Amino acid sequence: MKKYKAVIVFANCLTALFFVSCAQAASVRGVVKYDGAAPSFKEIKMDADPLCQAQHSGAVYPQTLVLGDGNTMANIFVRVKGGLPAKQYPAPAEPVVLDQKGCFYEPHVFGIMIGQPLKILNPDGTLHNVHAMSKVNPEFNLAMPKFRTETTKTFDKEEFMFAFKCDVHPWMLAWGSVMAHPYFAVTKTDGAFAIDNLPAGTYEIEAWHEKLGVQTASVTVAEGESKEISFTFSKPSKE
Repeated sequence: MKKYKAVIVFANCLTALFFVSCAQAASVRGVVKYDGAAPSFKEIKMDADPLCQAQHSGAVYPQTLVLGDGNTMANIFVRVKGGLPAKQYPAPAEPVVLDQKGCFYEPHVFGIMIGQPLKILNPDGTLHNVHAMSKVNPEFNLAMPKFRTETTKTFDKEEFMFAFKCDVHPWMLAWGSVMAHPYFAVTKTDGAFAIDNLPAGTYEIEAWHEKLGVQTASVTVAEGESKEISFTFSKPSKE
């Protein structure tokens, strides 16, 4: 009985420590917006592969600039670039999924940790060719015929933002970043991002867009504090 009580007390202590830790964790949140009139993009022609074309009822366009209500921006990669304690962060066992549904990569922008599985899917019933254009990690060029509906890859080195292309369908493009820590986020069409569970400190936060470059901001958070920052991108002016 005493041993059983000791186990209960120990478990309660661990629970208390967990909740205290969570309560003290800080967070950085914000919204990313686009300033100005959105440029127009040429419609993607998929008629070279009828299986691709059949999966879309209307016109499709590149995912280079995806805006929501109020010109909020999707596909912005937001990360802690500097200020984190020097330590190793364990990779999640749950894979990041890169889908090729409708002859588009989904998501268009993603982050993955060193050693975390990347599950690549091909539900389209047609040939895809996943070409990871990495420089630090080994580059791979993987054919996925219609019968190969799933494969898994991992990356063992940190590498910021490289392209994934399909050599069969030239409009297919995604961007991935291999991270050494879990403090990053990718915006959806509402432009919102949240980086949670940060220790107290001063951090350099970076927002990246595939064509419009990067923006940075410095933020200091205390234990349990949540700070808001915002980023605004715009089309570069012609000189």
